[in-house]
This record gives sequence, C-alpha cells and structure tokens, in this order.
Amino acid sequence: MIVTTANRTHETQNGDPRDTAENSFSAQGEPKPRHPKQQKRERRDVHGWIVLDKPIGMTSTHAVAVLKRLFNAKRVGHAGTLDPLASGGLPIALGEATKTVPFVMDGRKRYRFTVSWGAERDTDDTEGRVTRTSDARPSVEAIRALLPQFTGVIEQTPPQYSAIKIQGERAYDLARDGETVALQPRPVEIHELILLEQSDNDRSVFEAECGKGTYVRALARDMGRILGCYGHISALRRTLCGPFTEADMIPLAELEALCDRAASGEGSLADALLPVETALDDIPALAVTRADAARLARGQAVLLRGRDAPHSSGTVYVTVGGRLIALAELGNGELIPKRVFNLTGLTASSGRNEEV
Repeated sequence: MIVTTANRTHETQNGDPRDTAENSFSAQGEPKPRHPKQQKRERRDVHGWIVLDKPIGMTSTHAVAVLKRLFNAKRVGHAGTLDPLASGGLPIALGEATKTVPFVMDGRKRYRFTVSWGAERDTDDTEGRVTRTSDARPSVEAIRALLPQFTGVIEQTPPQYSAIKIQGERAYDLARDGETVALQPRPVEIHELILLEQSDNDRSVFEAECGKGTYVRALARDMGRILGCYGHISALRRTLCGPFTEADMIPLAELEALCDRAASGEGSLADALLPVETALDDIPALAVTRADAARLARGQAVLLRGRDAPHSSGTVYVTVGGRLIALAELGNGELIPKRVFNLTGLTASSGRNEEV
C-alpha cells in the first residue's frame, strides 16, 4: 500500500496498479450514475492547494477527478500517490500550483501504519496473495532492537507491485501477468521509525518519517523477514506530506458540502484553497518592484543592484505586493525566472481568499 511510486507525470510515492483507473463512487461509497449526454461546463482557472483527507478505497486518480469536477478547474494534479487502502493527506494542486508539485514531492513524508505479523503477501499489503506464513510472533523488545537497522540511509528493494518501470513496463503490470519481477535495491532515507503501540501479539503500530522513494510496504516486509515471523501492512495513514500536515487536511464530505454551499451563494470555493506558495515554505522569498515584476513576468532576467541587493544565491520565489510572481534563480546580482505564475482566477493568497 504505500509508499512510493509514480504519479502520472512525476516519479513520486505510493504508486499502485489500482490507481490507473478511476473509480465511480461518491464520498460515501455509493455508485454514481453516469450521464454521457450531459453538457460539459466550461472549465475555469483555479489556483491553489487542497490537502484532501483521502478516504480508504479511493484511488489518487479518482480523487483528482473528483476535485476537478467540484471546482470545475482546468488543471489539477496530485503530489504523491496514496494507495487505495491508505488514508490521509493527498495534496492536490490546482492551476498554477501544479508548477510547485516537485517541491512537495521532494519533501518529507510521515506515515502511521499497522503491520500484521505471521503472513507475507505478494503485494506486501492486505490485498495480496499470502506467500509465506509463520507461527512466530515478535516481542516488543525484539522489534525495538531492530528499528535502528531501518533508520538513516538504507538499501531497500521496492515491492514487486510498484510503479517502477522495467524496460518500459510497470512492475505491477508484469507481476499481475505472473512474471517474476527482479527489482534492484536502492538507497532511501528513513529519518525516524518508532514503535507506537502493540496491543496484541499479531499487530504492531509504527510511525515513520522518510524521504522520497521510500516504500512503507517494503519496511513491513523486511522487518518481518528479519524477525522471522513475516509481515504485511494492514493499515496506513499519511500524516505529513512536505509542508502539509493533518491540520491542513479536509475530508471529501466536508469539501463537497462546501461546494454545495458555494453553488447556492452561501460561501466560496476559495475558502478551501491554500495559497500556491504554501508549497514553497522552505524557499526564501524575495520582494521586487512592480517594474522588475513586469520583466520577470515576460520571462526576462532582472539585474539587482545597490546596497539593498541580496548577496545570497539559489532558488527564490519572487513576490510583488505580497503576490507570487515567479520562481527564479538568484546569483551574481541577477534574477533569472524559471517558472512564471499567472494567478488570474480563483485564488487564495496571504490567508485571504479572493476572486481576481
């Protein structure tokens, strides 16, 4: 079930074969009727982030489709796939926020997950076929003694059912066709791995904070093998994704209710949006004049001179009057735009939502 994979245009976390097709159900899991002859509404410009508290059973692809429909937005994408059996934070970018997706994907992720001991499955989660079993169960002491081996930079072999490509084919497609998938170990970084709870001998609850490319499913598999009891993921929730925490999450039912109120004139969809620049929390901000902002918006470099000119270098996000203009590279007194933002449309900025 989780952790790592590819999301359509970006290699990210938590890819899953079940995420390749959209589901057709509501937030409550009821089938939705299709109306192929319905007249399509004209899409509009919406810019910002929604951190969906994704329910169990929904694919990330379907979540994106639902938000695109709710906001009637032109462009929508997500920053890190979350498997159908997982819940929690799925950051979804709308409009110009899609230009900041890599900054979220490269950030740390935190997961709270349950490992069920005694069986290993070919998918490393509850949906797979049991491949190994054991009557042995690990003690709390044995588990805690093992955790340092899975902390820091480690070598990890991705699950067979992952979105990694092998000669142009997804590993999960090959595995579903019955082929043996030989994936090479690769380095990943686990910043923290702790045992939270062991209510009985069959299950243990953990929390992990990790970097890009880590598979939590593989953690469960590998810990079970070393402990001699085998194991697989039976529950998983993402609680942190880059700058987004549980406090930023909004349940789908609440989001749909907000959209219904907005449609009747009792609110605004902007109330659910986080500003585009929320994804850039770890990047310095640089304010410029309106004249310089106009040059950057045209894709032209700006020379920064005078005693107030910054002496630092690297990536910055540029603002004018508190409004995001561009992502740029700063160096040798020159500001070179790399990504220019056009935030005309429905936006959320500086804690205040507005229709521009």
